[in-house]
Amino acid sequence: MRASLSPSLCLSLTIGLLATAVAAPALAQTPPATIGDRYIPAPWWMRDPVIASVGNVKVELQANRAFVAASFQSVERSVNDASRAAADQVRALSQALAGYGADKVRVETSVTTRPIYDQYRDADGVMRDNTRADRIARYQADAAVRVTVRDVALIERVYATIVASRPTAIGQVSFSLDPENSWKANLAAEAMKDARRRAEAAATNAGATLGRVRIIDPSGRVCQTDVLAGWPSYAASGPATSVDEIVVTGSKVMERASFAPPPPPPAAPAAGGAPSEDQIEAARLALQPPLQTLSDSACIIYSLN
Repeated sequence: MRASLSPSLCLSLTIGLLATAVAAPALAQTPPATIGDRYIPAPWWMRDPVIASVGNVKVELQANRAFVAASFQSVERSVNDASRAAADQVRALSQALAGYGADKVRVETSVTTRPIYDQYRDADGVMRDNTRADRIARYQADAAVRVTVRDVALIERVYATIVASRPTAIGQVSFSLDPENSWKANLAAEAMKDARRRAEAAATNAGATLGRVRIIDPSGRVCQTDVLAGWPSYAASGPATSVDEIVVTGSKVMERASFAPPPPPPAAPAAGGAPSEDQIEAARLALQPPLQTLSDSACIIYSLN
């Protein structure tokens, strides 16, 4: 006799076989890497012997931006008089600095005012402001000047001009480096060259030779994969290689401490109030822009022969 299966049992067997067929390819796939696993699948580029090399370069360039701020204060009986007096104090200074041109010296000014109230002693003898609209004694106006020097060869004269204008307060001079796109692009190229130099030296010292390039990664992230210790971090990059100059189509973009002498000062504005040439020279101080470090890195993976 032949045994027969019920329709419901046949349906269950069919679903089970389909589930097994669908699950089989999924089980055959390489599972994703998990931090902390004892065994982690190696990347595709490690099927053959390879060397991962990180190029790390830096260059010292003189700061090419300078910043300084100052403020002028005036106290008068009316808002208009206080604001006008503060604005008059900075107008001649702003015009003198603007004479260098916005491409070299940029000047930003602002004026704020606040009331100064009559004071009285409370029951405890503490002095307090009588903050009522009808108890305003004076108005204080503060005119702020923020100067951005894009040609740092002018910073000494700009600072002396501000000091000679006798502001109420003057801030510390600060410097920064604003690299051009060509500098950054060519430093990235130097990082690639440095990665090859390091790879060639490592392969030679190990008794091997470099093969073809497997991966070029300007971001350097590929070289941050540690398949031996469990992701992420492939190898230390080592100290950066100093680059004495940045080359663009065979010519230097910038050399250290290579600044032309400052241009002659602009003509003083017709209105009075601007410091004289003697006052500016008397207030002049030595201000040397500091060196700033510009760095980059890149990862290149070679096969080994």
